[in-house]
Amino acid sequence: MKPTLFPSVPRLYNRIYGKLQAKVQDAEGVKGWLLQKAVDAKLDNYRNGYGLTHAVYDKIVFNKMKAVLGGNVRVMITASAPIAPDVLDFLKICFCVPIVEGYGMTESGGGSTSSRTDDRQSGHVGGPVQNVKIRLRDLPELKYYTTSNPP
Repeated sequence: MKPTLFPSVPRLYNRIYGKLQAKVQDAEGVKGWLLQKAVDAKLDNYRNGYGLTHAVYDKIVFNKMKAVLGGNVRVMITASAPIAPDVLDFLKICFCVPIVEGYGMTESGGGSTSSRTDDRQSGHVGGPVQNVKIRLRDLPELKYYTTSNPP
């Protein structure tokens, strides 16, 4: 199979992250040095706004990682539970695709918020999706107030 969309839960993404990290950490010699240099360079480029691709490292290192998912994935989606930002960033650079993180409740009709594909900040679920309104409410018994900073 060669999917173009890869929706999954954080538990599976964490397992993939663990396997890929183990390969990077276990690599020795020139291969280990190259893998670590490639990961560091791509993370640095990504965090500085230069995108998820690298002309050299993608051909040498990351095309092999992309092949694990079939090589055609254009977007990955995660929801159902929180996922660590460093896991998201690592997977983004390994698979050279954005990962959209969302939040919603099945009981209320599904997705309510979603990050954007061009959002470089990981670790949040983004803003409300179209046709969804979100309101904050004071809960004095829990000491949650909309006037607090952050609310």
